Amino acid sequence: MNRLKAGGLKTMRAVYRSRLLFGTAVLIFATGASYACGDFLEGAPQGALDETTLANAAGVEATLIAAYRTLDWANAVGGGAQSAAASNWSWGSVTSDDAYKGTEASDAPEITDLELYNWRTGAVESLLNDKWRNTYEGVVRSNATIKLLNQVVEANPNEISQENQDRIRGEALFLRAYYHFEAYRMWGNIPYYTEADTTFRKSNQGVDALALIEADLDQAISLLPASQSQVGRATAWTARAYKGKVQVYDENWSGAISTLSQVVNQGPYALEQDFSRVWTGYESYSNGPETVFAYQASSNDGEPNGNNANYGERLNFPHSGSPFGCCGFHQPTQNLVNFFSVDDSGLPLALTDPNWNARDDKLDAAASADMLLDPRLDWTVGRDGVPYKDWGNHEAGWIRAPAFGGPYSPKKTAYESASGAMSNVGWVNTQLSSMNMHLLRFADVMLLLAEAEVEGGNFQNARPLVNEIRRRAGVAAQGPNGGPLAVPIDDLSITWADYRIGEYSGADWTDQTFARTAVRYERRLELAMEGERFFDLRRWGIAASVLNSYIAVEQNRRAFLAAATTYADRHNLYPIPPIQIELSKVEGQETLVQNTGW
Repeated sequence: MNRLKAGGLKTMRAVYRSRLLFGTAVLIFATGASYACGDFLEGAPQGALDETTLANAAGVEATLIAAYRTLDWANAVGGGAQSAAASNWSWGSVTSDDAYKGTEASDAPEITDLELYNWRTGAVESLLNDKWRNTYEGVVRSNATIKLLNQVVEANPNEISQENQDRIRGEALFLRAYYHFEAYRMWGNIPYYTEADTTFRKSNQGVDALALIEADLDQAISLLPASQSQVGRATAWTARAYKGKVQVYDENWSGAISTLSQVVNQGPYALEQDFSRVWTGYESYSNGPETVFAYQASSNDGEPNGNNANYGERLNFPHSGSPFGCCGFHQPTQNLVNFFSVDDSGLPLALTDPNWNARDDKLDAAASADMLLDPRLDWTVGRDGVPYKDWGNHEAGWIRAPAFGGPYSPKKTAYESASGAMSNVGWVNTQLSSMNMHLLRFADVMLLLAEAEVEGGNFQNARPLVNEIRRRAGVAAQGPNGGPLAVPIDDLSITWADYRIGEYSGADWTDQTFARTAVRYERRLELAMEGERFFDLRRWGIAASVLNSYIAVEQNRRAFLAAATTYADRHNLYPIPPIQIELSKVEGQETLVQNTGW
């Protein structure tokens, strides 16, 4: 399982980079990039690697490590941190009601176009192309691993043990499924590539991507061990958890219940003791019981620019008045902050009060001193007068342009000062750290199971799952500046809120409609700013109603939102990058077909 201690993919990347396989890793990155760049369709056939260098057990392992590397922005692929971040902050948060682009209007205006649903601009097309390249780079590297493994085994059957053959093949199949699932969530209609493909101009029409993803995950489950000796590698449990998520997206409720119940009840995972350990730079809590799959960030490992750190998040810190120095992107919305209000029983105020979103101005420590709030607000959002982990109180001077991006800062992906996670190198090195990026965590798995139970008609089965997550949320709150990072939610040192968390009773949980709403609200509260919100709204079929209503109110708080395009059916899938459609032509005929409305 992923909880295993020292070593892991962080160490593996550093070793491969600094010793014999330095050249191998560079070769793999360069070879993979020839497929996933804008002209990847003109590249050499997949798997055409330097067999002299790679045709051995070490070469196969290095190829596999290169496939993991694409989980976050990789400098060999190109593109910006915003388009290829592991967290999907631009694609899954900024396009939702969770986050603004942030910073100021003149900085990265292409993300503002994305936020405003103006997806036909050339700037957004460039972002989409970077995401496409990054995603299919991962597919190429996964398939290259399988193909090279086959070549090595055929040439020398004793080079790699059967146990390691199964493990490597299982990991590569899992990663191939993971990257295709990322593409599916973005574009829906996607081509699916395997190691047997000799052409890379495949059609995206008539492809049952979810069935192919699930088939790869089933094979991965059958091949992978239940645990791994190195942190971060996929296991059978990792693949099973992702299979359940895919089944939820496919609305295969009975299948999802079966799969996810096994993960929740028999798997190696558990909720962290308190929320302070979920998103953390402390190595002792890294890859804890809640980690199902994470990008294994690495800092101070010999890479001179800090590129192996959590590079995809490097823009998402308080600006120059703060200890981080830059850059103020991915700022929480007023709508999100308001959503953390609770009623007297500690349940979401939005369940019963239609005016839950009435507050238009900054919720700082003074304004919230007597307010009833979910304590997860202050693990998620940096707000004035409230401790920002262990960096001191968040201050107004930490915000770059409050009239544009609002008064709040992202908080989950900020490491702690005392954690030792900060990179010593790189542009604005204070933004780079070895803090892992959750790609799937156990709370998400539990909520996916709760959703499947509700949609499958067993809505009462969902209540204990939601209550367990809420119970954990009530264990600890952000502690005071100079005190413990986490304290009980009723600690007298807390002067900026009256934290309260309640659990749902059977009398509350009266019918499927209420249960559905409660589960969906819990997903927002628990997973806020984690890149899931937009994809959730789309798959629930409520994106248009929620987001158009959000813009109608929020534009009165942030004037730039008045320029937003009305969210329509076409926005339920991102447009396929036009350059990829152009490059897909065979004898003048496009094999990639653009999504409807674009």
